[in-house]
Parts: sequence; structure tokens; C-alpha cells
Amino acid sequence: ADLLGAAPVTFAPKAKRVIYLFQSGGPSQMDLFDPKPGLVKLRATELPDSIRRGQRLTGMTSAQSSFPIAPSLFSFAQHGQCGAWLSELLPHTSRIVDELCFIRTLHTDQFNHAPAQMFMLTGFGRFGRPSIGSWVNYGIGSVNENLPGFVVLITGSVLGAGNSAWGSGFLPTIHQGIEFRSQGDPVLFLSNPGGVTPAGRREVVDTVNELNRLRLDAVGDPEIATRIGQYEMAYRMQTSVPELMSISDEPAAVHEAYGTQPGKTSFANNCLLARRLVERGVRFVQ
Repeated sequence: ADLLGAAPVTFAPKAKRVIYLFQSGGPSQMDLFDPKPGLVKLRATELPDSIRRGQRLTGMTSAQSSFPIAPSLFSFAQHGQCGAWLSELLPHTSRIVDELCFIRTLHTDQFNHAPAQMFMLTGFGRFGRPSIGSWVNYGIGSVNENLPGFVVLITGSVLGAGNSAWGSGFLPTIHQGIEFRSQGDPVLFLSNPGGVTPAGRREVVDTVNELNRLRLDAVGDPEIATRIGQYEMAYRMQTSVPELMSISDEPAAVHEAYGTQPGKTSFANNCLLARRLVERGVRFVQ
């Protein structure tokens, strides 16, 4: 690997880009695609000790004296040639089940929001491990020098796991996710302050990076190489990001299909931005 932490290519990767919709707080899988018909007969009976096995309770349920079993309230049916089970909540998804892959063998002992989010995104319930987007960025790299290889778009509140959900862990920090905001500057401090021209900014970046290179030569710390690369990318992003974030140039038919409204914050807008990002070479959009 070089000083910026790029992994040596040992095989031709099949994946070119990933759009990962991490819908924290969404409906339970047991209300969507994982029916549990056996629970219907057990409705309102107490959860057996063999299920909990002494596991601690969350703060939300620690005061409960009863833990009745609650089956799904929705009906399920099989769809497509694959016979996938989907609930009545997903009438549109039921028409494309043969194009999807349902993984129903995963499980975790994490029962609180933040640790469960960390486990889902890093494979570990505690801080310090690289996120899935960081691994992809590390493994196949970026093809656009003007944008990060891993971009995060947030609709609503930030995850309970915080920015560790897109952190690089023990990988070089150049592989961590960069959050793009939907209001104001997409990336904080990306715009030049009043009175600072692009030429002036270029001079500052050149000077700072020359000092960084001297320090890199002296100590060989790869994080200094990351800092140099990020300064250069930030300078280039000053022109590439505003064009990217402006979705008003999309055709009316695209806005109708996505349900997007330029100038507003919405999940639909972020889905369209994700498409625009991968079209420009971003490897992983979360």
C-alpha cells in the first residue's frame, strides 16, 4: 500500500459502486419480509426464559414486569418466481422480488440502537473498526480526484452511533466517509471566506502542503500524506460540489420518478444525489 493507504490491486473487482440505504428506525423485518406464523398461536403469552437467556434489558423496557409475545399485525404472501415472502406493506417491492437478495440468516445480540448500528455497519458492537464504506473505498479506491470515494448523505437526525458509523477505524483516515449536508454549504468550511479569492486559497494550500511534505519526509507518518491529499481535494471540491448538489438541472420526468423537490431536504433528494455521486465516480454512498 502507498502512503495514502490505497490497497494494492490483487484481483479485478466486480463491484464498481455501492449505494447503501441504511434506513435506521425502519419497520421490523418481521413486519416486512420475515414472517413468523408460529407467533400467532403464542400471541399475548409471556416470552420464555429460553429466548432471553438472562440477557439484560434496555432502559426503555427495564421497568416492564411483563413481556408478551406480539406477532405481526400484517398479512404475508409469496411473490415472484423465487417465492419470496413479503407483507402487505410492500406492494410495489413485491413486483421486483426476483431482482432482490434477502439475507435472513444474520443475527446479533446487540439490542440498543447505537451498538446495533455499529454492528451493522462495522461488524463490531464497539467503536474502533472500519465501516463498510471505508472498506470498499480502501479496496477499490476512487476514480474521481474532485470528490471523496465515500460520501454520507443524512436525512433527518444523525445515527445514535454518530460518525463512527462511517469512520475508517484503523484504516488510514482518507478512507472515512465525508458527510454532505443538504442545507447551507454541503461540506463545512468548503467555501472561501469573504475577501479570499480562489488564487489566494491556492497559494495557502500550496504553502501548507509544502510544510506538510517537509514533515512527511522527516517522520513518514501516513496521516500527514492523508492531510496533504485532503487539502488538495477540498480545493478541487470548491468547484465540483456546487454543481453536483444542484439537482434543478434534472429533467422533470426524473423529479417525478424520484419525488424530488429542488431546494428541500428529503430522502428522495438524497437518493437522486446518490445517483449523481456514483455517476461522477464516487465508490460508496451511504
